[in-house]
Amino acid sequence: MSDFGKRLIESAEQALAIAKGEMEPAAIHVVETPDVAVIRKRQKLSQGAFAQRYGLSVSAVRDWEQRRRNPDRAAAAYLTVIDREPEAVIRALATS
Repeated sequence: MSDFGKRLIESAEQALAIAKGEMEPAAIHVVETPDVAVIRKRQKLSQGAFAQRYGLSVSAVRDWEQRRRNPDRAAAAYLTVIDREPEAVIRALATS
């Protein structure tokens, strides 16, 4: 059996042990749902300007702020980066 196959079987066995409660997972990363309105207002942007600056839809920003929807994990992580390092996000999204 290949090394990959052995590692795959070992991973499956570990997953089963975790599911049965016989083993603790190595790490669990929980992304908290950010308060989009607070992030946006801190930057002194309208919903439209915030959405445009960060490549989001205005309807998503509005729904998140009004708690009609929650951002998925990827969006929550993105919003956390926007909150903590907005300049880095702006630089990363800039077209040259």
